[in-house]
Amino acid sequence: MSPTAALLDRSRVEIKLGAYGVAQATALSDPTLLSRAQEYRRLTAGRMQAIGKDDIKAKLPVADYHVSRKVDGEFAILVVDGRDALVLNPGGTVRVGAPFLDEAVELVAKAGLKRALLAGELTVDRPDGRRSRVHDVARVARTPDSAADIATLRFAVFDFIEIDGKPPTAAFADTWKRIDRTFGAGKAIRPVETVIVKKLEEIQRTFDEWVEKEGSEGLVVRSDTAGLYKIKPRHTIDAAVIGFTEATEDRKGMLHDLLVALMRPDGTFHTLTRVGGGFTEDERRAFLSDLKDMACESEYAEVNPDHIAYQMVAPQWVIEMSCLDFVSQTTRGATIDRMVLQWDTKSTKYGVVRRLPLASAIAPQFVRKRDDKQVQPQDLRLQQVADLVEVPMADRDAKKLTMPKSQVLRREAYTKVLKGQTMVRKLLLWKTNKETEGGDFPAFVIHFTDFSPNRKTPLEREIRISNSREQIDALWGDLAREYIVKGWVKA
Repeated sequence: MSPTAALLDRSRVEIKLGAYGVAQATALSDPTLLSRAQEYRRLTAGRMQAIGKDDIKAKLPVADYHVSRKVDGEFAILVVDGRDALVLNPGGTVRVGAPFLDEAVELVAKAGLKRALLAGELTVDRPDGRRSRVHDVARVARTPDSAADIATLRFAVFDFIEIDGKPPTAAFADTWKRIDRTFGAGKAIRPVETVIVKKLEEIQRTFDEWVEKEGSEGLVVRSDTAGLYKIKPRHTIDAAVIGFTEATEDRKGMLHDLLVALMRPDGTFHTLTRVGGGFTEDERRAFLSDLKDMACESEYAEVNPDHIAYQMVAPQWVIEMSCLDFVSQTTRGATIDRMVLQWDTKSTKYGVVRRLPLASAIAPQFVRKRDDKQVQPQDLRLQQVADLVEVPMADRDAKKLTMPKSQVLRREAYTKVLKGQTMVRKLLLWKTNKETEGGDFPAFVIHFTDFSPNRKTPLEREIRISNSREQIDALWGDLAREYIVKGWVKA
């Protein structure tokens, strides 16, 4: 078989081992494949509701359901075109040359199909028989140790996106029959394990068996009439309270929500999520009163969904929170970056370190205050989340991951004497070199300083920012024409 000759520019594949290699989406013959992978993931995530086991009877309508075992792997689309095949994830990584791709080609051809686009999870078959975890997939797919390692890669199919250039039938029940017919006899590529049920009690029993007894990640429950759901056990996490907001209007005097963080091994605080549910009315009143006494300063500011800024507090409290899930990537495959803060015990102030990858918590809830836990890395480990989802650089020292230094591009100062007093106006333009650091920094900044000792407010400042050199130069010109007029002398 000639691997990926039509689908991919073979010369741009980085061979990892044997025939197995990776490439970027820019090497694809069809550049729309990446956007299709991202769009499928975005639409699916938008339609899927996350619920817990206790919500099955309360929130699921009575209907016929396809109940699938939730696989802890890397979402990808599988493309089979004649004798060529590859997998592509929403981050733009293409993988070729794995044995399961050869099997996919044979099974698709046997089903009488010329081209197929499928959605599924890339997983591994662990030698110890335990369930695959996302970090297992990451290790094998990125840095395989041997051909036997690559042979453990598996692909669990859960949807057809396209069949011979056309979308599948709107009824998922029909799509599933086709998936089962095509891949049911597969070994390295198979349909995700699924049962069809008609009663909610059967979903509960499946959850008990697959999740609680066998340790699976959760269930995906789909119905043509009732919708798409993800059912997972709630995870409990111990986190530090680093901020709060107060409720407004008729609930003033009560806590609205908390801002919480985990601790990295280096002792820094990695902001995680807001927690707004699970409190009693008495807790909301008492917690607000206590937290106000812990208020502190911070170089970093964050707002809650109501656009109210959190009042930062000294890291003294530990809470136990629960959530249904953690998501560590956007629908486009990018990392979800959160701010890392350094607590200065002498100045009692938070300083900014930088943003680093972490995750989004789904449906976080307050459980209890943990007076038996200390604000220290051993009790508030970042690994609590990294054990559940892939968190790049989780073990790195955040303080040593320095950002690029800024570069001064232009600086001018002007003076003017009025009534015996010297006035000063300065323009400073610099390139941050940090525009790719999580969206917190523009590419260019102008800082204008206007000092006049005769004014009520002697010192005034203005800032202009842009990601375009052409635009920032134009903004410089606008400021100079407005403020550097007759009588001002360049220093």
